[in-house]
Amino acid sequence: MTTWDDVVALAAELPETEESTWYRTPALKVAGKGFARLRTEAEGGLVLFCALDEKQALLASGDPAFFTTPHYDGYGSILVDLDRVDPLQLKEMRTESWRRKAPKKLL
Repeated sequence: MTTWDDVVALAAELPETEESTWYRTPALKVAGKGFARLRTEAEGGLVLFCALDEKQALLASGDPAFFTTPHYDGYGSILVDLDRVDPLQLKEMRTESWRRKAPKKLL
């Protein structure tokens, strides 16, 4: 089982990443832009950014680690169940989310 503390520790590997808040919930930001947010809503989950086609593929896979809500329909973000996600896949997704928000100088 992956925890928020594990997500934060993994993110420490990425340049200019800071622990912060976003919508009054724990978040990770790069250069002031959020790339990961721990939802406290009823459904929970970790919000990460991804391409829309990747989101569709993850949801179509049937893997219970990935889900969405109507609020995120049409947006390039996916909700991740930390209790079910493979840690290696989470690391890759976290890096992709960071890349989508990081300034070009950091890439």
